[in-house]
Amino acid sequence: MLKRKNKLKKSVGEQIFDIWNILGFALLCFIFVYPFINILAVSLNDPIDAMRGGIYFLPRKFSVENYKKVLTDPMIYTGYGVTIARTVIGALTHVICTAMFAYGLSKKDLLFRPFYTVLCMIPMYFGGGLIPSYLLMRRLHLINTFWIYIIPGLYGMWNAMIFKTFYQGIPSSLEEAAKIDGCNDFGAFFRIIFPLAKPCVAAILLFCGVNHWNSWFDGYIYIKNEHLLPLQTILMRVINQSAAAQSLEQAENMMIKTADGARSTVTPESIRYATMVVSIGPIVLIYPFLQKYFEKGVMIGSVKE
Repeated sequence: MLKRKNKLKKSVGEQIFDIWNILGFALLCFIFVYPFINILAVSLNDPIDAMRGGIYFLPRKFSVENYKKVLTDPMIYTGYGVTIARTVIGALTHVICTAMFAYGLSKKDLLFRPFYTVLCMIPMYFGGGLIPSYLLMRRLHLINTFWIYIIPGLYGMWNAMIFKTFYQGIPSSLEEAAKIDGCNDFGAFFRIIFPLAKPCVAAILLFCGVNHWNSWFDGYIYIKNEHLLPLQTILMRVINQSAAAQSLEQAENMMIKTADGARSTVTPESIRYATMVVSIGPIVLIYPFLQKYFEKGVMIGSVKE
């Protein structure tokens, strides 16, 4: 049996609009993706040949010398370990602590609720500055410790407001039924409310994880022990050294041997590009797996009914 398909014919204006949409989004995609392609192409090119310039999409003279230099540096692996640890622990603790705080703040019968809300929103707009923050961290004995990456980021008011908006959309009868069955507030939260907030949790995990992964300033300011430096702080050091090492004499100090015994020069600029690829690779690979939750999470609170 043949089924008739009713297709609405688009007007000329609609067709032109669709074409411009496609071209516009294609241009945006190119603008966003091209820098990564260029960085990858330069990092895979021979270092001396790359100094000539003119590399855009593909390496002109393929070479892995840059990655040999980067991956033989023990600081890269130490930085990876610190960054992965702070990303996993920091993101999980931030989500749990912020979700619990937002759960209490979502209760209309909470005593002094408006006062707590205003008190917590003030730091969103006003900060004490770098020196008071450093003095506070020193008084808390967090300077030069791993916990400087975790404790200051346990709570975030912006994410708490996202959780609060999500909780207010959950029927109160679910929580009442859980309490009738014997659950207290913690039981109702962890068994009923928190599992229902998976899209919100995944979105905030992604936001917080990317923030921890890309963070370098806290390691630069608060950490003196090189074994506690995150990967991004090490990358910033490489970038600064690359900017300072402009002469060929300094570049020749970075000579390494290839597999056939020949010597090849690795320039600071090529090392910088290779380090960028090594640092951003994992987070780029993880992002597509959280994309569906990210799309749901960012829509929370966008529509009021």
